Amino acid sequence: MTIETINVKGNASKALEDHHNRLKKEAKEPVDGLHLNEPKKKCQIIAIYGKGGIGKSFTLANLSCMMAEQGKRVLLIGCDPKSDTTSLLFEGKACPTIIETSTKKKLSGEEVAIGDVCFKRNGVFAMELGGPEVGRGCGGRGIIHGFELLEKLGFHDWDFDYVLLDFLGDVVCGGFGLPIARDMAQKVIVVGSNDLQSLYVANNVCSAVEYFRKLGGSVGVAGIVINRDDGTGEAKKFAEKVGIPVLSTIPADDDIRRKSAMYQIIGTKQSQWGNLFETLATNVAGAPPVRPTTLNQDELLGLFDGGQTGAGFTLVPATDADMRGKLSKPKKSLEVIYDKV
Repeated sequence: MTIETINVKGNASKALEDHHNRLKKEAKEPVDGLHLNEPKKKCQIIAIYGKGGIGKSFTLANLSCMMAEQGKRVLLIGCDPKSDTTSLLFEGKACPTIIETSTKKKLSGEEVAIGDVCFKRNGVFAMELGGPEVGRGCGGRGIIHGFELLEKLGFHDWDFDYVLLDFLGDVVCGGFGLPIARDMAQKVIVVGSNDLQSLYVANNVCSAVEYFRKLGGSVGVAGIVINRDDGTGEAKKFAEKVGIPVLSTIPADDDIRRKSAMYQIIGTKQSQWGNLFETLATNVAGAPPVRPTTLNQDELLGLFDGGQTGAGFTLVPATDADMRGKLSKPKKSLEVIYDKV
């Protein structure tokens, strides 16, 4: 992907205006679709996005274990500052993050080794990028720094069939859009549920994919995983509207909830839920990256019962008098009034 650099010296405003006009022109031009074939690279790098708390980490931990059972070499990388992607995989045990480990090693004059940050269970290799403490830095910048460290550790020379990246979808700053913006992944998967906020996030991710396609990117959306499905159907309607497949539907079942809370892996053939995750693993592997059609706010709200989303509500404009409240006073007119002769 080619990124143009705008020269801010001289006629900077003219260059910026030309740049915006070019993007607007591109947006109106038809763009060839993505190649609907499986990626030709041996390793598939897949970025998974979703609203915080929607169940991405639960889905990925179980998916990665099932892929490993199928004989695949899998690397799971948590890219959320909360560093909770690997918690289910390691039965609640906190995994040292790459960023905090790098900081400690740097202070002592040592280099970070693979064994300091990468751990394994059930054939799955896993690590956490981590992030700054609240108020002490930018989480997106932390993600970028984490991937820079991964490259130093030899990321591009590692031999895996699948690299799964767990990204927070609520945040839209640069670092969290890295796989899409820099073509690091071949495809994106969204995790959502039958609620407006999670589908709002899923729609935003689809919008980001479309935006970077306009700039020459090649990442597509492979589909959606519907978690905690209660049968109301909004997430399926969303998938149909934007043109992406449903890769799996995970029910809102109390057994799944309890086992997840107790850090138990259910993505195994020994579990009653094994077939569900086996199907998900197959679908994730084979789903081609497609170009979604994003929805506007009204179309998104239209997926839900109008009684739940305030359909038909009319916006009432505020006045200057409303804003001034008790301080409101009549304004003196500047109109010139002439005496009658």
